[in-house]
Amino acid sequence: MATQIKPKLSLYSFIVFYLVAGIMHFIQPDIYLEVIPDWLGNKLLINYIAGSTELIVAVFAMFFKTRKIAGHLTIAMLVAFIISHVYFLLNGSCAGDLCIPSWIGWSRLLVIHPILIYWAYKITKI
Repeated sequence: MATQIKPKLSLYSFIVFYLVAGIMHFIQPDIYLEVIPDWLGNKLLINYIAGSTELIVAVFAMFFKTRKIAGHLTIAMLVAFIISHVYFLLNGSCAGDLCIPSWIGWSRLLVIHPILIYWAYKITKI
């Protein structure tokens, strides 16, 4: 019984995580706009695409038939987000007025990001 609970808890957590993350792109876009490099183009559009993608991922993860797509889409999205993580680090670990210690920025990129990618991969197996 416990072996069935752990994957479901992981899946439900994944869904909630990406629902909240996607919604935040629409509620507080300014935070995200600061970490999108100018050379990528229309920052607001990119932000809304990222938020929409996270919402789509959450919805796709809810259904067995689209869960594998959700996992692969998440991995692709997280790989694309590496640009913003590097840009954030190059800007002194600051997003506008919000600055964090650089070790936290590096931890996000080198530790948390791979964990999120692994989590997305594991979701494809549930």
